[in-house]
Amino acid sequence: MPAPRNVLGISAFYHDAAAALVCDGKITFAAQEERFTRKKNDADFPAQAIQSCLRYANLTPAQLDAVVFYDKPVLKFTRLLETYLAVAPGGWRTFPPVLSNWLGGKLDLRKTIRGELPELRSDCQILFTEHHQSHAASAFYPSPFDEAAILTIDGVGEWATTTIGHGRGRETKILKELRFPHSLGLVYSAFTGYCGFRINSGEYKLMGLAPYGEPKYADVIRRELLDIKPDGSFWLNLDCFNFLRGTTMTNERFHKLFGGPPRGPEEKIEQRHMDVARSIQLVTEEIMLRLARHAREVTGLKNLCLAGGVALNCVANGLILREKIFERIWIQPAAGDAGGALGAALAAWYAQKENPRVAVPTDSMQASLLGPGFSDDEIETVLRSHNAVFQKLEKAALLDFTVGLLNAEKVVGWFQGRMEFGPRALGNRSILGDARSPKMQSVMNLKVKFRESFRPFAPIVRRERVADYFELDVESPYMLLVAPVKKELRKPLPANVTGLDLLKAERSTLPAITHVDYSARIQTVEREGNPLLHDLLLRFERATGCGVLVNTSFNVRGEPIVCTPDDAYRCFMNTEMDYLIMGGFVIERTAQPRQKIQRRIVPQAD
Repeated sequence: MPAPRNVLGISAFYHDAAAALVCDGKITFAAQEERFTRKKNDADFPAQAIQSCLRYANLTPAQLDAVVFYDKPVLKFTRLLETYLAVAPGGWRTFPPVLSNWLGGKLDLRKTIRGELPELRSDCQILFTEHHQSHAASAFYPSPFDEAAILTIDGVGEWATTTIGHGRGRETKILKELRFPHSLGLVYSAFTGYCGFRINSGEYKLMGLAPYGEPKYADVIRRELLDIKPDGSFWLNLDCFNFLRGTTMTNERFHKLFGGPPRGPEEKIEQRHMDVARSIQLVTEEIMLRLARHAREVTGLKNLCLAGGVALNCVANGLILREKIFERIWIQPAAGDAGGALGAALAAWYAQKENPRVAVPTDSMQASLLGPGFSDDEIETVLRSHNAVFQKLEKAALLDFTVGLLNAEKVVGWFQGRMEFGPRALGNRSILGDARSPKMQSVMNLKVKFRESFRPFAPIVRRERVADYFELDVESPYMLLVAPVKKELRKPLPANVTGLDLLKAERSTLPAITHVDYSARIQTVEREGNPLLHDLLLRFERATGCGVLVNTSFNVRGEPIVCTPDDAYRCFMNTEMDYLIMGGFVIERTAQPRQKIQRRIVPQAD
């Protein structure tokens, strides 16, 4: 059978379903299903993402040579069965609906895939990779390295929860693994739920809350919950967790250790929750550092690639970098399950011996701008359908106009080019602001994003200027590294101020992007990856002397990042953003017709 040319990767049925297309070895398209259905973290079969893949590449399903699923459902089902039998009769409430769900289509995925894509040829291969093999492939194959250690950490795949491996040329190999139920991802998610945030989507909130607290419970976690070994592996005390037997992650014994019951989603955040967040974040960092050191020992390689949902913990990533365990690290921007779709497709491509791999000096993710894009004609059609008031400007005038808005402390929706793949807005579906503004964080959180006031915002800066503002001297194109703001830019915090009261204090000359611990989650922008955004940053610096802007995702709380011009206009009109710059068009919110614009989303509990 000839080697496949057009390979479709799919992730689905757990959370964050996605599709990715690899054509002749090139990453052609990748997107999460949530962006099309408007259901945050949509786990269903990614039918619309697949359609978008094929439409972009001008392919039909009949032209696909292989479809690859990102894990092995029979192995996963075996793990579920063995787990329920091991705790029986403890899991009797949760087992019947899970069994029904699996027998309804998850188990016979070949049939499901062909049912969803009836035009597939009979000789189109339906393939399956193991879950952490998909993560490892997504981490190594797009990386700039000829060889590297690979570390994957998440909740659970089939059995593995953490793996150490290596990549060389076109081959990846997993060398060691930690198995369910001993999972750093599940532990972090348990604390996420305990602190009142939504599991599988609110973990970054827990990370953002951590600097407001003290690690008062770190010893409790080490003593009562986790038996941590020098190599970063650990045993979980299952007596304190409920995810094997029930529908919740934690139990009464867990709650007593941390001073009370779980926080409700809308209940006040207490100092106790901040201290719990800081404590589990500290322990997570310790484990990840140990794992990274062990990966260096096991492989003897100087570069590291990271993937899996825990690799989105950019604070821990920054520590691994600063500890200089490896010379260079590269993190898959879609590190969670969505990236598994891409890893599955790449694993199938490189499984063919005739397909050599040549590492790209930057990486082969194309700045992760892998989703759909829209022409000015398409944008104008949408604006006219809403009777919108707009003006169109040429590129130079558009950029200078935007610089003027930002310098005047306006909040600007920025919709350009192809959509980002992964959970971060990387400058094409973004909301921008002036990092120098003391009020920008609160304005964006409360009037634009409608989210918790403690949430930090990320800075964007040209790669060549990053070391002038931050203690970082490498690229960070995907917002996956946290580093301190330069000491000379910091301002002293007032004495005797703790907790969320620290929000009122200016931490630096860039207060909108400086977290309470003087850190920032940095995105560096290179001209080759995003020339328009690079030019905007350059013009803003020439006009103001400041080379840093605020960049946050173009969405509001509970809503996926916008995908289409229609999504962008609807979101814009339901916030207090000042302007929307979409393609070549300028839209001022107060100039728009007074009409109610419904948001096209499926509401999600937080």
